[in-house]
Amino acid sequence: MYNELIKFGPITIYGYGLMIGIGILAAYIVTDYRAKKINVDREPIFNIAIWGVIGGILGAKLLYYVTIINQIISAPKLLLNISDGFVVYGGIIGGILSAFIYCKKSKMNFLKYFDLIIPSVALAQGFGRIGCFLAGCCYGEETTSKINVIFKHSNFAPNNVRLVPTQLISSGLDFLNFAVLIFIAKYKKADGIVVGCYLVFYSAGRFILEFYRGDLVRGSVGSLSTSQFISIFMFIIGLGIVYSRSYKKIDEVEN
Repeated sequence: MYNELIKFGPITIYGYGLMIGIGILAAYIVTDYRAKKINVDREPIFNIAIWGVIGGILGAKLLYYVTIINQIISAPKLLLNISDGFVVYGGIIGGILSAFIYCKKSKMNFLKYFDLIIPSVALAQGFGRIGCFLAGCCYGEETTSKINVIFKHSNFAPNNVRLVPTQLISSGLDFLNFAVLIFIAKYKKADGIVVGCYLVFYSAGRFILEFYRGDLVRGSVGSLSTSQFISIFMFIIGLGIVYSRSYKKIDEVEN
């Protein structure tokens, strides 16, 4: 589509960056609102968000470097290209680790706050994927289906070719994940349940959607893409969290 949305002289507002910004702002507003509604201390939310965003950016960039390590060995100058190339899973892992470190340093209940924040992460991802659509990155494979998108001015996706609209599908799944997690949060029996459900839902959707991606510069592990390989472990971890936290709550009730 059109990534360059508005120009003010030398200043250009890009759709990708704008959507990322909107996603982060929306995530923070929703998290703060929900914290107030359920009487959770709102003061640490901003700091957790900052740590999560910084850790997410670093993690997304680092995992991208891992996927192109052979190219970096041949051309180390690729390390200087910090504006392009991010892997969502790296962002998720980096954001979680950073938030965990902050909560531990501040002696806070990590699972309690993470359950509060994680639906908003899915919300931010939904906006982020719209940014991917505007930029043309993370595009789908060629298709003859009536459900398709044709890029005309993309610097990433092949132009004038019918492609699976993977960015929009992913965005829709992220928004759906957000809505479902909000519902689950209202009826959860123990801290950590929402986090586990997020990992299960996101990894399952991502694993399937990867089969329809057309951008090849994403790395692979055997016959699976890097993201599919990580999805397997994330799915198992998510199930483990849901089971262990549910079982722990049942055990506490019985005793």
